[in-house]
Amino acid sequence: MSLSMYQASIPVFTRQLNNLSTILGIAAAHAEEKKIEQSVFLNARLAPDMFPLSRQVQIACDGAKAGAALLAEVEAPSHADETSFAELQARIAKTLSFLQGLSAAQIDGSEARTVTLKRRDKETHFQGQAFLLDHVLPNFYFHLTTAYAILRHNGVSIGKRDFLGTR
Repeated sequence: MSLSMYQASIPVFTRQLNNLSTILGIAAAHAEEKKIEQSVFLNARLAPDMFPLSRQVQIACDGAKAGAALLAEVEAPSHADETSFAELQARIAKTLSFLQGLSAAQIDGSEARTVTLKRRDKETHFQGQAFLLDHVLPNFYFHLTTAYAILRHNGVSIGKRDFLGTR
């Protein structure tokens, strides 16, 4: 049986964003228990030239919704930047709601469709399948993993099973 573009995207984004939501919940509880200001975690980064946790979560959400929107040929919603765990949780929930509103019929068949990614002064053209597999998913996992690593590095008690959602 073959894997459809929908199956390779929406369920993957949904599962991982739910896992990210769980991880952020653990981090918020850790901050409260240890009397650490949320901003310490939200502004934490692994290296000075990397984005902080809050931006990693935002980019993961934006990548999932923008990637799915381009494949479905619909407009992705935009969200304001957040400054708390609760606001990041709301962003994840809004992203999940958008993704759940996309049907398989909108995304399946996009594997051969030309997708144009516009960045600042440059346009990059992909075939739909390459766009999803070689750009969207790796970028999505990069930001999820970085968010996880920032929290783990800062002492939040999370592990691989939390990242995978198997706890």
